[in-house]
Amino acid sequence: MNLNFNDFIYNCDSDIVCHKFLLGLKQGKTLESAARTVMESLDGAFSVTGITGDGEFFAFKDPHGIKPLCAGHDPNAATFAFSSETVSLDMNSFVRDFELNPGELVTVSSQGFKRTQIIQKPREAFCAFEYAYFARPDSTFGGDKYVYEMREEFGRNIVREFQEIAEDGDIIMSVPETGDDSAMGVHEESGLRWERASRRHRYVTERAFILLNTERFSTIDKKINILGSKVAGKRVIITEDSIVRGDTTKIIIEKLRKAGAKKVYVFVTFPRIIGPCFYGIDMSTYGQLVGSRYDAEGIAKIIGADKVCYQSIEGLIRATGRSEDQLCMACINGKYPTPCAQKMADVMKKRFQEGFEEKNRIYESEEAQP
Repeated sequence: MNLNFNDFIYNCDSDIVCHKFLLGLKQGKTLESAARTVMESLDGAFSVTGITGDGEFFAFKDPHGIKPLCAGHDPNAATFAFSSETVSLDMNSFVRDFELNPGELVTVSSQGFKRTQIIQKPREAFCAFEYAYFARPDSTFGGDKYVYEMREEFGRNIVREFQEIAEDGDIIMSVPETGDDSAMGVHEESGLRWERASRRHRYVTERAFILLNTERFSTIDKKINILGSKVAGKRVIITEDSIVRGDTTKIIIEKLRKAGAKKVYVFVTFPRIIGPCFYGIDMSTYGQLVGSRYDAEGIAKIIGADKVCYQSIEGLIRATGRSEDQLCMACINGKYPTPCAQKMADVMKKRFQEGFEEKNRIYESEEAQP
């Protein structure tokens, strides 16, 4: 291996992972040593799969298991696979075997999977936002319960927590598509009709919260259509997966008001987002997060809702079936599972409160480096 590691150029985070992995291979000559080098030297979330020059197929997770990564095989046990979600295994008629543990290395041979725990007794911190937004509803994470079933429970939780608001509603309307499953839960718990009065343009696929300001409003306006006659004169409960900047919800509420909605309540399945994410979600400054500056009442005023009702953190945890110390909820409770992320968040939160203008993602800012 004739590589000059001092001249390695990084163009993205994957380059850094590859560099550390190659260093581990050079020093220890084994996949175990390479995986250990990556796990012990990098702070953050990573799920890695690869094939060596010798044809060894492998995968491993960061020591906190922040993002999903599962393993499976075809019915003949002749082909083996790794996937970020179980749904891709299902779609290819593969058997789902297991979710990789935090800090675990898995290699594949003709005999099947070999599992090696590289980091002993890691602190699991699975991303809670996967349950509310990112994951496919037909996936599972290490258990038999589908994501959509948890989202339905999120909706039931909000009705239990805001019974008086639910009783004041006439109809439920979801923000498609990640609000659909929670709308079913709200419907089941409240008995209100779920009116399919919001329709998503299937060919407008951009995610609004990662777009530039100039692009975001026009995209949202084209993305969601409101069936005006179905909401006119009604007290509408909107089910939404989360509120990041608030732009999507604000435009939808404006459309509802123009269509004649009498009242608009917003039921949000993911608790109020108060801090940035450094683990793969592009919400990386305090300033862009409406929840870092305002409480639920203030957010309601900004987006034009009569009330914003967030599911409690306790309700979220209970519905996932995990314990609090098995989840990463840094964006909603400020407790980051990795030390570098915690230091950056603390430094920039203080500076933001002092009036510092965030011009870049926090991890790209020199002021935030610990």
